Amino acid sequence: MEDLQSVLLDRNLTVSSVPEKGRSLFVTKDFYPGEVIISQEPYVCVPNNNSVQKRCEGCFTTTNLKKCSRCQVVWYCGTSCQKLEWKFHRLECEVLSRLDNDKKKYVTPSIRLMVKLYLRRKLQNEKIIPSTVMDNYNLVEALVSHMSDITKEQLLLYAQMANLVNVILQWPEINIKEIAENFSKFACNAHTICDSELRPLGTGLYPVISIINHSCLPNSVLVFEGRSASVRAVQHVPKGSEVLISYIETAGSTMTRQKALKEQYLFNCTCPRCSKLLVLKGQYDDIRESAILEGYRCKNEKCDGFLLRTTDGKGFQCQQCGLVREKEEIKKTATEIKSLSEEEASKLSSAGYYQEAISIYKMIEKLQTKLYHPFSINLMRTREKILKSLMELEHWSEALAYCKLTIPVYQSAYPAIHPLLGLQYYTCGKLEWYLGETEEAVKSLTKAVDILRITHGTNTHFVTELLMKLEEARAEASYKSSSKE
Repeated sequence: MEDLQSVLLDRNLTVSSVPEKGRSLFVTKDFYPGEVIISQEPYVCVPNNNSVQKRCEGCFTTTNLKKCSRCQVVWYCGTSCQKLEWKFHRLECEVLSRLDNDKKKYVTPSIRLMVKLYLRRKLQNEKIIPSTVMDNYNLVEALVSHMSDITKEQLLLYAQMANLVNVILQWPEINIKEIAENFSKFACNAHTICDSELRPLGTGLYPVISIINHSCLPNSVLVFEGRSASVRAVQHVPKGSEVLISYIETAGSTMTRQKALKEQYLFNCTCPRCSKLLVLKGQYDDIRESAILEGYRCKNEKCDGFLLRTTDGKGFQCQQCGLVREKEEIKKTATEIKSLSEEEASKLSSAGYYQEAISIYKMIEKLQTKLYHPFSINLMRTREKILKSLMELEHWSEALAYCKLTIPVYQSAYPAIHPLLGLQYYTCGKLEWYLGETEEAVKSLTKAVDILRITHGTNTHFVTELLMKLEEARAEASYKSSSKE
């Protein structure tokens, strides 16, 4: 721990213990929006391979893949990634090759992550690969497992998974109880590795970054470039402040966020946004936000007021115009929505039947428009799915219309500097430019740049390409303008 403190102090960071939180990361100098607070390579990571899609073990790409001829489990895009991974995969290949085809079906990304954890420990102990202060198994041991907080069912599942890892490795000295505890650590501490557009690619364990605590009002954001994780400030983080990121999707009511955190990370959030020990106005704002993001719309379609339950519990009253919607009417529409299979639409979309998926989603959207507030998260999510399918079908005009419908909800649900908002502006700008709406494209792309240069950094390949697109769009807009004159 002392060695880690020394290395972190050189990076203007320090670890301190905070009551109710445990280890926490603090800054020892001011950090400003866009600055990298800390970066780390994964101790171990795996691509999210499944029966439908495979990714390269080294770079997570999906193109030009070839399966390892010996183990038949791991994929590579070429010799460069294979060579980079060879010291590691040589051992993994050996243990996976011993399994019959039936057992290989159970080697999920989570199982592979655990196998790789023990193989990495072995390779570092034997000095075959180096270990450093920020890259060693001691950091994994220091992570909190929350074993005393998990259910008996979850504990049984971890024990079964640990037994499979034991079967794969066949090491007499292996401790099944320790493996089960590490699975619990993974659940609370591993991070989903995403691409620049926040699409999930894999899972990685970053033990130092895992020290950073959660807040529903974070001052920093976790982003990835390849497998490397970086935490960037999204607002001024004054000297002596704690570094905070969000572990979950923050668009939602306090109750929804607390439920997600309790189920996945086994703690109750006490950040300012969640705390009820606020002034009365703060409580009212939280109730209003929840009613808009997850509540119902006014009976009067021209009114955008939010609804709260009536004192007699028989309906919901608009806080703007006073109209009441009956509970039974709301229940009837909600039942109709449930009868339409969103799961079926998702399966159709995954299988490439985009038009069929759109038909179901649009029926759901029609009912949700009647039921939910115009800024509802549920309605927004449905429209996002329609947007994604429309883009797959290259129906650009309709896709742009749907993208524009989601922007106001993103603006309402997220802070001004949030990667998801920036990415939605980026999608909107690309569609506008493609459809010849150059001036509008410049506006959207500018908004995207203003956000993403802070959350992603100006030196990343993704933002460099975005800046080039913006310059091209500006040049085109200028040319069009001068041609009219």
